[in-house]
Amino acid sequence: MKLIVKVFPEITIKSRPVRKHFIRQLGKNIRTVLRDLDPDLRVDGVWDNLEVETALSEPRVLQEMIARLTCTPGIAHFLEINEYPLGDFDDVLEKCKRHYADQLPGKIFSVRCKRAGKHSFSSMDVERYVGSQLRQQCGAAGIALKNPDVEVRIEIRDQRLFVIHHQHDAIGGYPLGSLEQTLVLMSGGFDSTVAAYQMMRRGLLTHFCFFNLGGRAHELGVMEVAHYLWKKYGSSHRVLFISVPFEEVVGEILGKVDNSQMGVVLKRMMLRAATRIAEDLRIDALVTGEAISQVSSQTLPNLSVIDSATDMLVLRPLIASHKQDIIDTAYEIGTAEFAKHMPEYCGVISVNPTTKAKKPRIEHEETRFDMAILDRALERATRMTVDRVIDELGEDLPVEIVAEAMPGQIVIDIRHPDDSEDAPLALAGIEVQTLPFYAINSRFKELDANRQYLLYCDRGVMSRLHAHHLLSEGHANVRVYRPG
Repeated sequence: MKLIVKVFPEITIKSRPVRKHFIRQLGKNIRTVLRDLDPDLRVDGVWDNLEVETALSEPRVLQEMIARLTCTPGIAHFLEINEYPLGDFDDVLEKCKRHYADQLPGKIFSVRCKRAGKHSFSSMDVERYVGSQLRQQCGAAGIALKNPDVEVRIEIRDQRLFVIHHQHDAIGGYPLGSLEQTLVLMSGGFDSTVAAYQMMRRGLLTHFCFFNLGGRAHELGVMEVAHYLWKKYGSSHRVLFISVPFEEVVGEILGKVDNSQMGVVLKRMMLRAATRIAEDLRIDALVTGEAISQVSSQTLPNLSVIDSATDMLVLRPLIASHKQDIIDTAYEIGTAEFAKHMPEYCGVISVNPTTKAKKPRIEHEETRFDMAILDRALERATRMTVDRVIDELGEDLPVEIVAEAMPGQIVIDIRHPDDSEDAPLALAGIEVQTLPFYAINSRFKELDANRQYLLYCDRGVMSRLHAHHLLSEGHANVRVYRPG
């Protein structure tokens, strides 16, 4: 399979050095993203387009390559092509017939030709000749340049002919790693996951920072969605997942700060902590999922007071977005199901939160706060690379693992729906149910408590994590199914 990768249009208007830098970074990212599928993958090109070629032919592997490239920042779209040496017009016609002849009978079609290099003919000359001959020889109903049933697409580059048979749209943006680094404050909900995605799509290396307000289940949920975002859109680079235990900070706020000012003070404490982490890691900016007036702490006066807690740049990519638009984007990128099933946590809940915070009043409230508690939270913060976050969580968990399911037990396939659909789990004589890992914690209580359940996933890591959590919640009827 050979692909021609078309870069995001904004890249093509950059200065020559910047454009070359972006293209080189994109080529490097493509090699990294596809390396485990094909170590011998060839990626060429440094200026206009990139050519990606693999000798592999297994359909499932090729489909996985295509799926990964559609989610790689920096790619506008890419074309599946067949390449031939450039011959005369009759030879071009024969190559087009080879790929399009069976699609043309009775159809309205057009021929589109792009050309680069020096030739004695124009693109229009090619289109006219090939179009007229295809109409005569293939039984087409006619030719129309607007809204044809079939579009015959070819490209001529110097002495090479490309016949295009599929186009795949991608997410666009800048190549990941071509710009600076950011630290995203992640709660795991709709807003923060979409904000993280938008930063990644813009080419910024995006690290994740989670402030744990008191729940292991919530921490696990945020780790899972951060891993999902990285795996799908950012796996060309290793980034960090940082978890900061904030329960004691919340307790101090609840005990010392006036009820109406709690939300603003909490956000300021998060920014202070995130700033220190970012400075230590030499990260350039913080990112939040806040949008104007979505909640009481996000009014313009409150955001201004919150920002005054740090000198670091705070980016809010969703600042003027409507909630439904954010939710729609979350569905498009695959984080909505995580957000819908994110475990609840106990945070700072004000009865009458202020919407017009005053900096002197907030600073007065903070004089009662023991800043040593914030220091302790930062000292206890954990850091790990996001590619290892799930594996490390799953190590040494005291969960019973069985290699064979017994009659009467129910195996629950907790893999992502895409994975369970591509390779369904079928066990003779054993009932198998599908319940994605992001929904298992919230929906397990709906299952029959008198049955025995075995959780299954490909590597056995996610199943151990969720079985351990369910056991800790008092569900004794859970094991892990790990065949072989």
